[in-house]
Amino acid sequence: MPLVWRYFRRRAERDPAYGLHLDERRGVFGGNPVDVWIHAVSLGEFRSAEPVIRGLLSAGKSIILTHATPAGRAASEAALATEIGTGRVQVSYAPVDRISAWSRFFRVAQPRAGLIFEMEFWPGMTEAAVSFGVNLWFVNSQIPEKSFPRVLKAARLLGSHPATRAQGVMAKSTRMASRFKALGAANVEVVGETRFDIEPPSLQVAAGQTLKAQIGARPLYVFASVVEGEEHVYMAACQDLGRAKPKPLVIWVPRAPEVFQSTYEMLRNAGLHVGRRSTEITERLELIGSPNDFDILLGDSFGEMFFYLSGADVVSVGGGFVEKGAHNVIEPLALGKPIVTGPHIWTIEFPGREARDAGVLTICKDPDGLADALTLARNNSVDAACDFHRANIGASGRIVEAVIGWMEQVQ
Repeated sequence: MPLVWRYFRRRAERDPAYGLHLDERRGVFGGNPVDVWIHAVSLGEFRSAEPVIRGLLSAGKSIILTHATPAGRAASEAALATEIGTGRVQVSYAPVDRISAWSRFFRVAQPRAGLIFEMEFWPGMTEAAVSFGVNLWFVNSQIPEKSFPRVLKAARLLGSHPATRAQGVMAKSTRMASRFKALGAANVEVVGETRFDIEPPSLQVAAGQTLKAQIGARPLYVFASVVEGEEHVYMAACQDLGRAKPKPLVIWVPRAPEVFQSTYEMLRNAGLHVGRRSTEITERLELIGSPNDFDILLGDSFGEMFFYLSGADVVSVGGGFVEKGAHNVIEPLALGKPIVTGPHIWTIEFPGREARDAGVLTICKDPDGLADALTLARNNSVDAACDFHRANIGASGRIVEAVIGWMEQVQ
């Protein structure tokens, strides 16, 4: 445990928010009992959970959200400010994975049901929840093919996988469901991916389309969720694309806020004219000056991805050029955008494989060929992307229906 607290102190040196609310990391929760506990570790998981949260709130349920990162907490506090103000939603950092810490949390929160999003299979959390009578569901769940042999080996060594302790597993796809069954989970259902149910904010979409109109004939490329380790790939693509006429505008959105400044300096040092969302665009998402003043717009903000995406001709989703894997491709699909990412799509196996096979996701295996791949992808079908997205809507409603049905059955 001393190493755990040292970790938080170290993270706080780069991001001070990691040094706040440390009592919550010990399981000290100062709130009130709730109906449902939802664990969404970070920003991406919160985005996945939000349609389900809205559905449960519409059904009159009270909720406690736990997050592991400041990004996740900030997103939920912004999106659910009204509900937090009325006490229908409470927010806390997740306790560290010790049964004693989670027990302190559950002793106060007393949820009847718990929904754990994505791939957060923590044994201390799971065992404490079960011991306090919390009926668990692993939802929007996946175990990627790359991880499965290691997960299966660990489950055999330890005697079981945390999913076997759950009321049920609501998997993203049939491939994922088969892996959970192989781990011994008894109640596994294919439900789908909740991010398909996220409604693009109309204000952001309209503002992005206005920006696109302002740049006229210039192509607009968006590099979304660029991660550390692949910046050189996107930098080279910027330079290659910049030789075209008319010169395109690139919106570069880093994955992590702690690299906003360093990314800005890197781009400036490369001789590029860089504007920043924080200085060039108002709170109402209106451009202050002329978009012709810069080659790159740095997306140094949170929760505005649909603004950045909506005017794009092509989107490149980051993460795919490093081993950690690509990030969410569903948001650009919702807007009918052609998408390009790197070869490492194991993190988005669903819907990555299906989107690739449907011709709405281009896999660029050669980092040096990213600019060419982006240029070619401008010919991809907008209708095909929209149709693919539309065919996958509905997972959130199925999850809410299942949880509410169980809660009513056991009353």
